[in-house]
Amino acid sequence: MNQATNFTGTGVAIVTPFNKKGNIDFPALTKLVEYIIKGRVEYIVVLGTTGETATLNKDEKNQIINHILKVNNKRIPLVLGVGGNNTAEVIELLKKEDLTGFSAILSVSPYYNKPSQEGIYQHYKAISKASPLPIILYNVPGRTASNIAWDTTIRLAKQFKNIIAIKEASGNIEQCMKIIKYRPDNFLIISGDDYLTLPLIASGADGVISVVANAYPKDYSDMVRSALVHDFKAAQKLHYKLMEITEQLFADGNPGGVKYVLAKKKITQTTVRLPLVEPNEKVKATLKKIAY
Repeated sequence: MNQATNFTGTGVAIVTPFNKKGNIDFPALTKLVEYIIKGRVEYIVVLGTTGETATLNKDEKNQIINHILKVNNKRIPLVLGVGGNNTAEVIELLKKEDLTGFSAILSVSPYYNKPSQEGIYQHYKAISKASPLPIILYNVPGRTASNIAWDTTIRLAKQFKNIIAIKEASGNIEQCMKIIKYRPDNFLIISGDDYLTLPLIASGADGVISVVANAYPKDYSDMVRSALVHDFKAAQKLHYKLMEITEQLFADGNPGGVKYVLAKKKITQTTVRLPLVEPNEKVKATLKKIAY
């Protein structure tokens, strides 16, 4: 089996539940993992942006990893977020981290530094040489302040066999289509934008790493599976069912929106850690009305 096969379909960038005191809520995390798996998604991404990883300390990260590994019990593949803007530090983490139980890493493009395309290339080249697991690139210019150009992605995909996919959250469909057109065999394009998943799959993309699927794993993964087999009538029905909810989940920050819906479903609390805050009252009122 090709190592990229596990990541076709729907992955969930899992939130980190906190109790009202701001500590990790492990019973809620158990409930969330079970809910996501029951929803038939293909894999879970641990310690991504949606998990509020920037506000977790090392001990907390290890506790979350160990807890999810235990609850998942090898039922679906797991991807671990391992990224940063200090290349040497990322490499050191890859050398020290026990990656047992994970099928790949998701590594965000360096943020804040604003590297050139050559700098981005060299960063991932170094990570490729150090990583014992397949690598999913993560392009999210809205958070990193720099874009991985489509030809840089292709250069990396062609030169390093363990770079197997890109999570594309640029919002630039033209850029995504160029990657789809020129990619090597078995290199996956994964949507990083819930709103654009259906049009990207229609253009030839392979799936999504989703925030919305925390709260709606069955409907969202059914939508993706339908689109992947070109049943666009069924996919469109689910896409438009989720469209307004998807818009509101991101209207006042992520993961505040999706945590509000998960609390409505009695899975987690609404708590987020500063500098994030809960959605404003207007967004809450809308979600209370439209969430199901």
